[in-house]
Amino acid sequence: MVLHKGQLGEQFHAEHQLIKSGVLRDENPLDQSDAFNDFILACRRGDLGKCQEMISAGVNINGKDEFDYTPLIVASLCGHYELAQLLLESGALAERNTFQGERCIYNALNDRIRTLLLSYDFSKSTDPLQPWSSHITSLLTRQAPKTADITLIAASDSFDLHKFILAARSPYFRRKLLDASDTTSWKLPPTIPSAAFRLVIQYLYLSDLPQDLSDSRSTATEEDILTSADKISKQLELDKLWEALLTTDRRLARQRYQDEVNRAQQQVDAFFREHVLGHKMTVDSDKVGEIKWRHDNAIFADCLLAAEEPGDDDDDSQDVDGESAAPTSRRNGIPIGPTQDHADPKKTRRSVVYPVHKAMLLRSPYFETMFSSSFKEAQVGDHLHVITVDCPPSVLEIVLSYLYTEKCDCPLELALDLLYAADMLFLDKVKTKAAQVISTLGSGNTNLLVDRTHGAAAAGGAGEKDKAVVEMEPINIYDVINAAWELNVQRLEEFAARYLAYRLEDYIDEPEFAELIRQSAGRIKAREETDTIELLDDIRYYLSDRFRLRFEQTGLEEFMDDQGDVDGGAAAALAAARDEGAEENGVELSEQPGVVKPEPGPEPEAKVETGAEAEEPGQGGLKTLDGEVAEDEFASDAINYQVLLGKIDTMLEQLNLDA
Repeated sequence: MVLHKGQLGEQFHAEHQLIKSGVLRDENPLDQSDAFNDFILACRRGDLGKCQEMISAGVNINGKDEFDYTPLIVASLCGHYELAQLLLESGALAERNTFQGERCIYNALNDRIRTLLLSYDFSKSTDPLQPWSSHITSLLTRQAPKTADITLIAASDSFDLHKFILAARSPYFRRKLLDASDTTSWKLPPTIPSAAFRLVIQYLYLSDLPQDLSDSRSTATEEDILTSADKISKQLELDKLWEALLTTDRRLARQRYQDEVNRAQQQVDAFFREHVLGHKMTVDSDKVGEIKWRHDNAIFADCLLAAEEPGDDDDDSQDVDGESAAPTSRRNGIPIGPTQDHADPKKTRRSVVYPVHKAMLLRSPYFETMFSSSFKEAQVGDHLHVITVDCPPSVLEIVLSYLYTEKCDCPLELALDLLYAADMLFLDKVKTKAAQVISTLGSGNTNLLVDRTHGAAAAGGAGEKDKAVVEMEPINIYDVINAAWELNVQRLEEFAARYLAYRLEDYIDEPEFAELIRQSAGRIKAREETDTIELLDDIRYYLSDRFRLRFEQTGLEEFMDDQGDVDGGAAAALAAARDEGAEENGVELSEQPGVVKPEPGPEPEAKVETGAEAEEPGQGGLKTLDGEVAEDEFASDAINYQVLLGKIDTMLEQLNLDA
């Protein structure tokens, strides 16, 4: 039942006192940052795209502004159903019987949003670590494939557990198991009730602790179980177990559970970095199969993963006779899986081998299927099996970090390789993260970035002063588009179209760009002349958006027609409108505005600066893409827009395509 307004006030004061006393943590802290204020404004407008971008960038979706409004309250109050749904799916809290949660429901604009809030409530699905903690918990009951490597016997019960989890979570187990890594069973004193030890194991594996501690299979009382659990927790150095057992308040229990999950993640992360990454080996690729690791090793690894280091790109482009060799590992310029370049046979390829644990690899359906099948990797051999993964070692480390800790920090230069690796391993969350890294390069309107599509040549024409501000993007936009098509990543298709539209003058005359449009047209089976070309449609849309934004900022959007085009006479009209506004403000004009021809003199250079038109010295105007000089930036934009549209039409004629 939803609380009434007076009850909301009582709820607020009660929660405020608990937070002030330090019993509860404030889950909706005051956030007065510019980013959060922009986020609140976007929620008020219902700008779904803007909110999605800011959530991906890490804005605090559970903060509150100076008026105690959270993003979810604002979205609910303004009636933005899809936005409210996005916020809930992204982790926004709407828990019943809390001040902010009840306030969300009370202020919802309509019953549809209110029903959404009531049906959602708080659940662990809003916790970003929920998939990871659920996997850890599932290992307690998973029977196949078998990954447990130690059995602990308490009274008449036995528990199949994992040494690396026990060692990561408990200092006591870490010391004991490191001294006896070959131990496969451990019998506990008979005085310890099995129900008490079960509580400890559930805590270590992040399972929800039961409210009813009595065990019908045991004669031990609830007091005996609690007393024994307290003794075990002290011996195993589990400081927070006793608090977790005694917590009855729902919100406080959830808060402590989240703290424990975060603590467990840090412990597993430390174990991963010290033992997995810390024991990686670099060997000759042809000797990987000769590695012999015992099953009773000191870091409890039960599998080895190998990844071959990429070759030198400069050497790979030449064969042994010095002639260029065509790469075979790329299709349409895209690395398929990892990049396997032609290497000089005289050079020894190197591979990096990582000792890992199958229990964590099972998070990937690829490995789960492998270890559940009749493949040799699923069989127990004399030594650990070596599995070669088709990606560079740096990418494999990102994948392993995600599998062990849910962390997925990917630099831009590895994002494309990670995208292919995640697709191969069926890791949708990692695939989405890689796509986000690429697509958050920006909206494409920055002027200082030159992409790797054009290589050093694009920056080479700039002067020494310009070179200091040019930053090379470690991507190839053609590779990005082909990857989006091959892996069916809509987010990247939209990004690539926007990216090209904002830099279209750099690409429109390239044969590779024309070939890209031809490929996009060919993606439609049995294409008719009336069919559109999806990539070109998107580029036209974002191109229109690019110039529309320029005009809207100055109040000149009326010069855009219904399709977002600027008519042929708009250039003079734009300048006239600007000058009219200047006259009204008392600005004296020296000459009639419009598009003028350049004064006689040297022919202008053919090179057009990327993303911005340079002002011609002594001309008093801006050079356009067709070599003319416009009076001002508005007239220049209008001309450039028409020039780019004309070039698109010319390219389509040359390709014999109708779009």
